[in-house]
Amino acid sequence: MKKVVITGIGAVTAIGQTADEYWNGLIEGKCGMRTFTRVPTEGHDTTVAAEVDDSFEEKAAKYWKKRQLSATTTITRMGLASAGEAMEDSGINAENTDGTRVGVVYGVIDNSYEDYEKDKPLNITLKKMPNSLPALVSIKYGFTGPSFNVSTACASSAYAAVLGKQFIESGLCDVVVIGGISNTVTNLIIKGFNQLLAMSTNPDPATAARPFTKNRDGFIMGEGGGTLVLESEEHAKARNAEIYCELAGAAMCGEAFNLTAPKTNGEGMAVSMRMALENASISPDDVDYINAHGTSTGLNDLYETMAIKEVFGKRAYDIPVSSVKASIGHTMGAGGALEAIACIKAIQTGIVPPTLHYDEPDPELDLNYVPNTPQKHTVNTAISNSFGFGGHNATLVFKRYEG
Repeated sequence: MKKVVITGIGAVTAIGQTADEYWNGLIEGKCGMRTFTRVPTEGHDTTVAAEVDDSFEEKAAKYWKKRQLSATTTITRMGLASAGEAMEDSGINAENTDGTRVGVVYGVIDNSYEDYEKDKPLNITLKKMPNSLPALVSIKYGFTGPSFNVSTACASSAYAAVLGKQFIESGLCDVVVIGGISNTVTNLIIKGFNQLLAMSTNPDPATAARPFTKNRDGFIMGEGGGTLVLESEEHAKARNAEIYCELAGAAMCGEAFNLTAPKTNGEGMAVSMRMALENASISPDDVDYINAHGTSTGLNDLYETMAIKEVFGKRAYDIPVSSVKASIGHTMGAGGALEAIACIKAIQTGIVPPTLHYDEPDPELDLNYVPNTPQKHTVNTAISNSFGFGGHNATLVFKRYEG
């Protein structure tokens, strides 16, 4: 089986507009939440979001032509900015890589063509295209392998990573660019999740998202985009690429249970983690860090904790478990990619990012959730969970690369 490694990363988030800025923001305890500005707060129960500052447009313009950017929505441009950074970081070019053997897969739930986007009606059809992100990446870099987007709710970019790994292992591709984008803050998005009672109604940006705490009351929307470059080990070594780590395992599964609620007691979540560990050929005893889905909703945090205990047994109490959603919000389709970057950096630095706003513990949730401050911890293997509406589950396993 071909070994799949990661050679490039890029990020746009509310706490940093490059992968390094994003990671530094996590470790410094930055919170990207604020009273949202993209749409009026009137008429909404939730008034807080982790919006990305529009200065990210300068980053997008560094990599993309003005005409290309004008045909896209704000959130698509965040994805394009992250893609440009990841490609530059990877060092892949026409001289060292055959473009016919490069795929592009992005998680895109919705490219948010509504509200303020409609004030600039140029290229309406193009702006509404959910596949414009992978298409533009393929066009810019001359990649003619499989190019498409996948939409599996909050697990979308994690699914993209699973598919990318499979494309490389099968021999179809040498390289797959994967990633995802969130939704931007729009009236319909905020209203819709409020109707489902899934979002926090706490008006205080500093405490609105509180994963794993007793008084958690829902997630906060986060904007952003993330990109990773996956590559076969042999291809990466042939071009002397810097390798961040190995994507050692990846799994995706469906719960076939409910559109919005996770399977009782986290049964489906446990299946996802077990499948990923089996795919990586590692034991639960080998895992040093868990980047949780950790949405700050009542059922997710409870069931994910139960699933971790089910999979890891007594050792669950020795593994740091944290959620970066208290820092960057719930970045939806980008979550899998951005949280993967947090795992990669944890392996690289030996530091585990914290779960911010952790105040009063929930007596039912008794793991080490890395409350409020980062922890030094040797991380050789990390897993990242992404569990989406509709029962779309995915788990990724990252392992220190030993060439």
